[in-house]
Amino acid sequence: MAKVELKGISKVYEGNIRAVDNANITVEDKEFVVFVGPSGCGKSTTLRMVAGLEDISEGELLIDGERMNDTPPKDRNIAMVFQNYALYPHMTVYDNMAFGLRIKKVEKVEIDRRVHEAARILDIEKFLDRKPKALSGGQRQRVAVGRAIVRNPKVFLFDEPLSNLDAKLRVTMRGEISSLHYRLNATMIYVTHDQVEAMTMASKIVVMKDGKVQQIGAPLDLYAYPINKFVAGFIGSPPMNFITVKVTGSGDALELDEGSFKIKPHPNHVADLKKFIGKEVFFGIRPEDLQLVPSQQADSLPVKITVVEPLGADIHLWLTTVGSLAQQVVARTEPIQTFKVNDIVHFVPRLEKARYFDKDTELSALTNAGSKSPIPIAK
Repeated sequence: MAKVELKGISKVYEGNIRAVDNANITVEDKEFVVFVGPSGCGKSTTLRMVAGLEDISEGELLIDGERMNDTPPKDRNIAMVFQNYALYPHMTVYDNMAFGLRIKKVEKVEIDRRVHEAARILDIEKFLDRKPKALSGGQRQRVAVGRAIVRNPKVFLFDEPLSNLDAKLRVTMRGEISSLHYRLNATMIYVTHDQVEAMTMASKIVVMKDGKVQQIGAPLDLYAYPINKFVAGFIGSPPMNFITVKVTGSGDALELDEGSFKIKPHPNHVADLKKFIGKEVFFGIRPEDLQLVPSQQADSLPVKITVVEPLGADIHLWLTTVGSLAQQVVARTEPIQTFKVNDIVHFVPRLEKARYFDKDTELSALTNAGSKSPIPIAK
């Protein structure tokens, strides 16, 4: 397979509109890298520059050390799976999968071997004589993936391939693509706006916003040690809570004052928070790191229930703090009691899991205490 390097890659449209701005990304050989971010963040444009479907305005694209900026797509030895499948409606599944090989004048026997092998891997052998209109969405997507597999490319590119599928089928196809990566031992770059897909499939995630790379790292590293408020809020479902608090006190005796509650930060975070004494910061805590307690106690948050979402194994509670700010909080808890809208309940945050963000820059206020590796610098 192949190593893919993006060195200062930018895409600039007319009017100096920067869809992608100075992206520096390395995809190692056999790695599964997911580009994730909201719509319009530049992730698909970045993928299309790798594919050769968009010209590169600035920077260099290297595949296995070879500069590819001016290499036509057909000569890059890549295969791309599109969001809309892009199958030929008048061709059978077999012919759709074989078409690219026939263009390259691959021998008929070899074409037949590759098509049947890919069909076997994807469990679509019984559909080879059908046309796309006779297939379900999931089956069409398998055909699109099979068409990529038969080419034996150096790099597989996936542009939101599951977005047209229903929720249950998306979960199934997520597992199938991850399994396919394991079996093929291939280099794959995958684009999605769904952070759940990114977390469950990737060996490395690239988080993007407004054309800029925010952070690159393993899924659990980004989840535990986000570099800024955007990454913290984008990775995780439900997203991290952000409560505006004022840092008060002196020395090592600090408190986080919201107005309706005061809590003491974890000892590991005190040194980093000293520089914010007298200032407001975003106190970040994930829904699963809020522990329900029967009554108010030290370091607990009194909150009012606004919405109850029972999900079977757990319950999502949408809450507001009871002070004048009425800040929104989401908690994930077990269905151990009946919750009613407008009830006041109390949660104790796992303060060792808390994250803090500068209110002006939205960058992490912590020096990554407890992390096994430094947080990458946002580009």
